[in-house]
Amino acid sequence: MDVVELSQAIWKERKLILSVAIFASLLAAAYAFIATPEYRVTTVLRPSAINALDALNRSEIYRLPPDEALTKVGASLESYETRLGFFREHQKLFKSFEQPGRTLEQSFEAFNRNSVRLLSSDAKKADSLNAYIQMEMNYPKGVDGVAILNGLVDYAITRERNQIAADLDVIVKNRLNEIKGKLDAARSGYNAEKEARIALLTEADALRRAQLQDELKALRIQLKTRRTDRMAQLSEAIGIAKSLGIRKPSTPSSLGEGERGEAVSMMRTEINNQQVPLYFMGVDALEAERAALLQRKSDDFTEQRIAQIANELQLLQSNRQIEVLNQRKNEDLFLKGVEPMRAEIARLHNLNMDMGNLQLVAIDKQAVEPTSPIKPNKLLIVILGAFLGVLLGIFSAVCRYFLNLRNCQDRRAAGFSLPAVESTLSHDSAQPALFDATR
Repeated sequence: MDVVELSQAIWKERKLILSVAIFASLLAAAYAFIATPEYRVTTVLRPSAINALDALNRSEIYRLPPDEALTKVGASLESYETRLGFFREHQKLFKSFEQPGRTLEQSFEAFNRNSVRLLSSDAKKADSLNAYIQMEMNYPKGVDGVAILNGLVDYAITRERNQIAADLDVIVKNRLNEIKGKLDAARSGYNAEKEARIALLTEADALRRAQLQDELKALRIQLKTRRTDRMAQLSEAIGIAKSLGIRKPSTPSSLGEGERGEAVSMMRTEINNQQVPLYFMGVDALEAERAALLQRKSDDFTEQRIAQIANELQLLQSNRQIEVLNQRKNEDLFLKGVEPMRAEIARLHNLNMDMGNLQLVAIDKQAVEPTSPIKPNKLLIVILGAFLGVLLGIFSAVCRYFLNLRNCQDRRAAGFSLPAVESTLSHDSAQPALFDATR
């Protein structure tokens, strides 16, 4: 193959090449102007300020740092369920994506696969300063892509906010139920302790009452025995006094003087450290005392301890501590160690967080209407069309050259002498009329 000759043949076919290039450029330009334009909108989310989540974090129930909140919103934006829910609730915005013969889910699948893309910063390298989530959406002309993308972001944020509110509500209810269970356990313990204390007091009163009754019974038996013994002593002393003729109370000295019969009036003082026998009391006194003892029905008044026992028994008729324990109306006031639980219940009931205004993320850039489409790139398509047309024209010229060259070689192999024709063909391979005349 002669490269110079091939180049000359291509140059001679320049009109053909130019025609093909112009035709291809026209086709590309037609496509560029007829094809439906495709636009792209972008929104960027960043972590919210610390003070935006301060009320939630200070509740000591639900901890949500800004980076974690951004991750939650990003996961919701990437969730198939979230996108499908937004698609179902805003079907008017997706009329252009619906195709005949396809279900709603199938139309959404095409939109979700080809139109929406989520980009995020590297979790290992990102910090609070450069963490972000970028949402991109490509859509054809006639679709309100700005409303779709901004609506999807707002829907995901609202959905995640509602989920956090539901989680917070469940956590608060669980915490209240847990504290209520602890309070119920404290009440049960208090009731058990109270009943045990009442039982101990009742048992102690019963024991003390039985002891006093036993002591009272023993004292009465003792007093009765003592009275019986006294009566026996009196009977014996009466007998002795009668035998001695002592009718009135006397002393051993006066008894001796009486026997002398002296009529001298004297005053005597007798000192004796021994007990005077009972019979010196005289028969009259002894019989009077014995008669009184026989008529006595009770000896309780003779013992001071019996009165004390009666007093104690009277006090044991009612236990004031038991009465006070049974008369308690609000027993929760007497529970021990429950003050922190009550304070926690009051704090949980007074949680007034406005979840509707909870700012989970900061929208750094909202989607705005694009000024120009990303597809098709008309200039690039025309240039590519022209370039491909040139290539196609050159390819046609080369094919034509090699076809003519092969025909000449076939003639030479068949024994024809065609020097003039071959010379002419070698200089101008695009003259089929001369070649036909020579043949």
